[in-house]
Amino acid sequence: MSLLHQEPGEEVDDAARGEAFTKGTSHVIWAGVLAAVTVTVAIAVYVMAGEKPPVASGEVVQVWAQPRHIQTTGFDANGDAMAQESFDQVLVLARVKLHNQSRYPLFLQDVLANIERPNGTLSVSAGSAGQYEEALVAYPELAALHAPPLSPRTTIAPGETVEGTAFWAVRMTRQAWETRQGLNLRFNFQYQSSLVLEPHAPVTELQPEPARSSARKDNR
Repeated sequence: MSLLHQEPGEEVDDAARGEAFTKGTSHVIWAGVLAAVTVTVAIAVYVMAGEKPPVASGEVVQVWAQPRHIQTTGFDANGDAMAQESFDQVLVLARVKLHNQSRYPLFLQDVLANIERPNGTLSVSAGSAGQYEEALVAYPELAALHAPPLSPRTTIAPGETVEGTAFWAVRMTRQAWETRQGLNLRFNFQYQSSLVLEPHAPVTELQPEPARSSARKDNR
C-alpha cells in the first residue's frame, strides 16, 4: 500500500487536529507554571531555613573620652635629642560585653570606633591590650578606669560572655570631637558577620591633668 494511499472515511478534520494540538500545548504550559511555582517555593524555603540569628550579641556598657593636646619631650627613648612634635588627640575607652550565641568559637579580628562627622565617618582600630596598659601608665588620671582590657584578637568560646575595656587614640581636635554626629563600635569576626553596637548612655568626658603636671613628668 502506498504511503500516500488513503482509505475512504479516514479523513481527519483540520479543526479536530487543531483542537488536539491546543490541548497538548495547554498541558505543557500548565506543567511549566507548576514547575516554576515549585522552584520558587523551594528557594523561599531554602532561604528561610538558611537565615540564622547573629552569631554574637553585646552591649556597650560605658564610654569615656579625653581630648588632649600632646607635646613631645624632644628626646627619644635613649635620651637623644629629637624634634619636638605637638598634636591633638582624643583618648576613647569603652567597656563592652560580647556574647557568643553560636555553636562555634568566634575569632575577633578588629574593633573599630566609627565617629560620624559632618564630612564623613572616621573609623579607627582599637589599640592592643599592651597599648591600653601603657596609656593608663602615661596618664595616671585614667587609673580609676582600669579594668581587664578587651584585646582586638580575642577568641570567644561557644556560649561564653567576655567583658573588657577597648581603647583608641584618635588624632582629632577637641572641636572636631565635640561636633561629632554619632559614635558606634564595629566588632569584626573572622568568617562571620560583624556586630555593630551603639552606646546606651552619653559619652563621659574626662578632664586631662593640668599642663604643668605633664611637663614635670616629661622632665623626669
